Amino acid sequence: MRGLSALVTGASSGIGRLLALRLAADGARVALVARREGELRRVAAEIESGGGEALVLPCDVSDAEQARAAALHAEQRFGGIDLLVNNAGYGGHQRFLDWELSDIERMLRVNFLGAVYFTKALLPGMVLRRRGFLVFVASVAGRIAPPEESVYAASKFALLGLAESLSLEVEEAGVHVLSVLPGVIRTPFFDGVMEKLPPYSRRLMREPEGLVDAILRALARGRREITYPRGIATAYLVRAIAPEFLRRQVRRTTLDALARERAARRKPD
Repeated sequence: MRGLSALVTGASSGIGRLLALRLAADGARVALVARREGELRRVAAEIESGGGEALVLPCDVSDAEQARAAALHAEQRFGGIDLLVNNAGYGGHQRFLDWELSDIERMLRVNFLGAVYFTKALLPGMVLRRRGFLVFVASVAGRIAPPEESVYAASKFALLGLAESLSLEVEEAGVHVLSVLPGVIRTPFFDGVMEKLPPYSRRLMREPEGLVDAILRALARGRREITYPRGIATAYLVRAIAPEFLRRQVRRTTLDALARERAARRKPD
């Protein structure tokens, strides 16, 4: 990463923050994008205290003009962006019938269109220089949609479709595309919703440092897609071979497990 320029969206906390810190520690100059300027400045201070270079770019990624302006600022400051990490996003855990339409639209703009805006702004420069990396931080929910996450899953399915198609289009122009499919990672993303997660998901929760290590290894090795933790990827093969079996398993470990847990809580002592 030494000498490269990176832009990370959703850099104020969680996976984005840790990835920005690691990129800077490995020698990259990093543009930090998120809505919360105060949090971004704290991340920048950490980077600069270690001798790195950071650029703070407060931005609502769902706003096309703000995204374009932030991307242009980063390009002008660093003389081009070599690595774009589309990480910004948020989740939701509720039945589709209860989901407010305004939040559905907001989630699709943040989780999917935000990545479109930054990629559209920065990809032409990468193609012109015949060098670049695009990272799309999606989710296992972008391959196997769980119940009560319909809109979130839809945004991640869209993100993976964009990444897969782009990879074929721009690889010969020197731009490498990596899709990242995390499982349940211990970050502020899940603050306040732990009780809505099925027991199986809670048991599978992993620390974010391992995911960041996996992303950097994948970039170094030229991987096009990673799932973390790796064992979850077995479910993709099961879905291809026995989709009805997987459907039953997903229901058993999500809706049914949560129903049993709630029933147990209601039982008198």
